[in-house]
Amino acid sequence: MLFTSRLSYAFTDPFATQFLTGVAQAAERHDSSLLLVPLPADAAGARKAVENAAVDGFCVYCGGDEEGEIVDTIRNRGLPFVTTSARPRAEDRWVGIDERAAARSVAEHLTGFGHRRVALLAESVLPDAAPGRVRVRDVADVPHPTTRERLAGFADALAAVGVDWPQLTILSAADNGRPAGAAAVRAPDALSEPITAVLACADVLALGALDTLRDAGRHLSVTGFVFAIDAVTRHVSSARPDAPIVADPTRTPRLSGARHFAAVTLRRLADQIQPAPRTATPYCTR
Repeated sequence: MLFTSRLSYAFTDPFATQFLTGVAQAAERHDSSLLLVPLPADAAGARKAVENAAVDGFCVYCGGDEEGEIVDTIRNRGLPFVTTSARPRAEDRWVGIDERAAARSVAEHLTGFGHRRVALLAESVLPDAAPGRVRVRDVADVPHPTTRERLAGFADALAAVGVDWPQLTILSAADNGRPAGAAAVRAPDALSEPITAVLACADVLALGALDTLRDAGRHLSVTGFVFAIDAVTRHVSSARPDAPIVADPTRTPRLSGARHFAAVTLRRLADQIQPAPRTATPYCTR
């Protein structure tokens, strides 16, 4: 299994641990082993990691900006693969969600409460951006595909109530972690304009934002685009109890989604099925 982060991330991030559990359960049922391959940040190192991996196939989990090149390297090896994000080639198989529609549904929940002055919080909105507020001319300028789709979904819902992209405050976190979310909101210019709510692209970023707002005595709503609601409930006692965390069960049941993702990969290895190549999981908001 390939992922673009440090190895420890697989064992500490709430969603990653649940996803790995689902993949491992599928591997157990097929009497298969699982090799974790964290990809280096540089393209040459990532290619080398893929070329040297002693495996029969690949699960590409959160391939990031380099996913296209990673997939090309796998294809050159002649090995089967399945990704968690949509691929441009019709023959490529992926198991994932409609990121934009899911994010829109979360933002619509927030706008339903009347919020219009909103900050959007995401990981690495622009390359090498310092934590805090960033100026982004258009959501299409965000390079990371998942971040771009989620921000676009947020923007869709806000545009529907008369809030255009230039009116939004965009906050960039250094990584997808609770401390990074806190640091982004803590930056001097982060909330220089009057904001009534923060929409975060991940549960841990939302919790980090709550940490900073609680310490500063700010009373805002923080709505998290939550990957793993169970992980949030284990930590929510440290956040303001009246601040809503909105679950997006696009990622729940996350175990079953991960199991399906792994099963598609393993079946491709066995060359036993020819399913429709693209699978999108259902989503809702509560």
